[in-house]
Amino acid sequence: MGMSSGGGGKSRMVMGEINVTPLVDVMLVLLIIFMVTTPMMQQGIDIELPETASSGVPTAEEPFVLQIKKNKKLYVGDQVIASADLGKRLQAIFEKRTNKQIYLQADKAVDYGFVAETMAEIRAAGIYNIGLVTLPKP
Repeated sequence: MGMSSGGGGKSRMVMGEINVTPLVDVMLVLLIIFMVTTPMMQQGIDIELPETASSGVPTAEEPFVLQIKKNKKLYVGDQVIASADLGKRLQAIFEKRTNKQIYLQADKAVDYGFVAETMAEIRAAGIYNIGLVTLPKP
């Protein structure tokens, strides 16, 4: 009743290894699903930004972004802000923020005068660090 060492008989040995191939397959499928769906999760308002040769500015906090669309409507995130209420709203928002900086994204179709008026309202609210967001040139 001894075991043969692989000679002529049918001997069965128990394998103590785990088959990781199905696990790798599942992980690759999940990776592909996340790679495809992540760009679709970006939400926001479509704005055509002008292109410049300057590089980006690193920030430590979550930046405050004010967007101006083609139809001259002001947005903070998904909320529309009336131009008349901009100063009061910004004062209330920046009252408790440590980073007194605002980033302005203006569609390139918006005329310069409206952007300048908006910047004047921002400065009147007590915010003097205004960054203009552009896209890098290809």
